[in-house]
Amino acid sequence: MLRRIAVPSAVSVLILLTACSADNTAIGSPEPTFLGSSPTAVVPEVTADAPFPAARCEANKAAGVITYLSSFDFAASASIVDVVMASTAHYYEAMCLDVVYKPSFSVDNYPLVAANEVQFSSGGSFSEMVDFAGANDAGFVALAVEGRTGIDTLITKDGAVPTLADIKGKKIGVKGAITPSVKAMLAKQGLVEGTDYNTVLLDGFDPTVHIEVPDIVGFPGYKSNEPNQLTAAGIKFKAYDPADFAIPGSFGILYTNQQFLTEHPSAAQDFMRATMRGLADALADPTLAATTCVDLINSLGNTLHLSADGELARWNVESKLVADSATVDAPLGLPLIDQLTAEVTAYAAIGLFNGVVPMIDTLVDASVLAGIYDKGTLIWPKV
Repeated sequence: MLRRIAVPSAVSVLILLTACSADNTAIGSPEPTFLGSSPTAVVPEVTADAPFPAARCEANKAAGVITYLSSFDFAASASIVDVVMASTAHYYEAMCLDVVYKPSFSVDNYPLVAANEVQFSSGGSFSEMVDFAGANDAGFVALAVEGRTGIDTLITKDGAVPTLADIKGKKIGVKGAITPSVKAMLAKQGLVEGTDYNTVLLDGFDPTVHIEVPDIVGFPGYKSNEPNQLTAAGIKFKAYDPADFAIPGSFGILYTNQQFLTEHPSAAQDFMRATMRGLADALADPTLAATTCVDLINSLGNTLHLSADGELARWNVESKLVADSATVDAPLGLPLIDQLTAEVTAYAAIGLFNGVVPMIDTLVDASVLAGIYDKGTLIWPKV
């Protein structure tokens, strides 16, 4: 069964931290042997083009209702659009999973997943998830990292910042706080917030308004959002991409909690199997994927006033970033441990995680996705 339930949620600031290189090799283990409902029962593995095992179906049904919360309504964005596409194509039903999916906001979801009231959610970045894991003393486990390159960028007024060195002595506008990737990029250039430059709070989320604020030279934004809006409005700007300065990061995280993963490992893996097929569909037809998201958003009232053109532009950018980093050795979504370690190390250096590099051993499990691929090809049963 697949069900979609719309629930009201207070709008929170969506935090997206990112940027990363994609030359690491995949790190994971072969598909694990999963235990079923009894300690001695072994759940059969999935074989490509063979019927879905009846015993595995029963184990998945035993997981009950599985709830997924999105990180920014049903925007056409990594770790959201793939769930929407998988839902529409009934891929979860094919895995004998009863999935409920709801629109929400990234920072609202962490306590719910920690309490296992919700089993899966979408995170802005791996570092965001790690930071909330520490704050909530929660057993979060990232199962997919879809974006392995930067999604945030520093947008500056045309002609105002010829080089990053020209930020010195200036002000940057922020929506809450400067994004960690941009902060790390500036720190790498010897520019420290509060010493070499200052930040000021901006009202609202309209970049065409922000670019006109007189006291600032620029503001952080996301490659798949603000630059599209400024370009559509005919406004010139210059963007500095943290990825061009070798700042690691991530975006489009799908995570669960350790309790659910331990109690229902086959259901967790098959949720990811169906979701990664949904991601492949979204990459194969970006227009259909964006339209599907917009139709869903509109059916729920479109409280954030997202547009069809805006969502298509968003997914056109993100889909290319996701697809360009995928290889046979590092297929779609597979967490790359070396990259994630580099990310948390870089962000600890600028004060995240209280300045202490966190141990990520229990916060990511690459074996779950490693087990759904065979030489880069998704293992999908005959259904």
